[in-house]
Amino acid sequence: MKIMPKSQSPLVAALLYDGLCTFEFGIVAEIFGLARPEMGVDWYRFQSCAIEAGPLRAHGGFTLVADHGVALLDEADIIIVPGWKSADAPVPQDLCRRLRAAHARGARLVSICSGAFVLAATGLLDGGAATTHWRYAEALRQRHPAIAVDDASLYRSHDRVFTSAGSAAGIDLLIDIVRQDFGAAAANSVARRLVMPAHRTGGQSQFLERPVAVRRQTEIGPLLDRLRADLSSAWTLERMAAEMRMSLRTFVRRFSEATGASPGEWLAAERVEEAKRLLVSRSHGIDEIAAMTGMGTADTLRHHFRKRVGISPKEYQARFGAGLPA
Repeated sequence: MKIMPKSQSPLVAALLYDGLCTFEFGIVAEIFGLARPEMGVDWYRFQSCAIEAGPLRAHGGFTLVADHGVALLDEADIIIVPGWKSADAPVPQDLCRRLRAAHARGARLVSICSGAFVLAATGLLDGGAATTHWRYAEALRQRHPAIAVDDASLYRSHDRVFTSAGSAAGIDLLIDIVRQDFGAAAANSVARRLVMPAHRTGGQSQFLERPVAVRRQTEIGPLLDRLRADLSSAWTLERMAAEMRMSLRTFVRRFSEATGASPGEWLAAERVEEAKRLLVSRSHGIDEIAAMTGMGTADTLRHHFRKRVGISPKEYQARFGAGLPA
């Protein structure tokens, strides 16, 4: 695990504002503010700072009194905007000025979800690409036409300014920042403590096709268990319908009602998830994994994997298999 020298231990500052997005702030505090003695004494230093007079209201019906004011931004190495009041809410000029000054001296600026509107207001994203939650993408595009708004990616970066999509994508971005600073093993350790899978890369879509949770009371449930237990088999629609003693038409309708996906989409997503697990274990080659997951050939596996994950199996293994035996 790579550990930064103490003199380079980054100070992370999270903004507090009236109407604070509680979950987005909680993500930042969990990743950067939680004590992690296993990382050594040189882990991040974390503080939050109010950009306006308090007490400040937060989503969830409580108020906050901050330990620090906006002047903390003048010494922070990483500044995080955990959401914002609304797409229409003005961004204080003093805040913009401090963010531009922080960036000029080398600080990284980070936003989660609607926090992209704050970073956009600084002008630092002009000429570059940024993302935000898909619900806000058009508003960001209209208000800041000099920014190439990417409404598909989970997170983007432009000249040390980082933006992320919805709240969960913020977790992925923050873990990637840990990866940049302290290496893959540290990032994976943080993800495990969060009970998160290996994090998604920024180029992945906001609309990932994922297996949908099964409504266990449905009659399809036992079949899904059999499919997961035997992914290597050739599961045709006809075979699955026969297993359920249904006509093909009835089976497809019942399957979609239970899972939110067609049988083929659901099965492909499950096979990709299993391939991800096998890739990280580094215990099998790509051809073996293709056979074990029912993909048939390595080329078929690569096709479905890139379509659903956004990167190749080889790249996924390189990113998320760190620290494991080759």
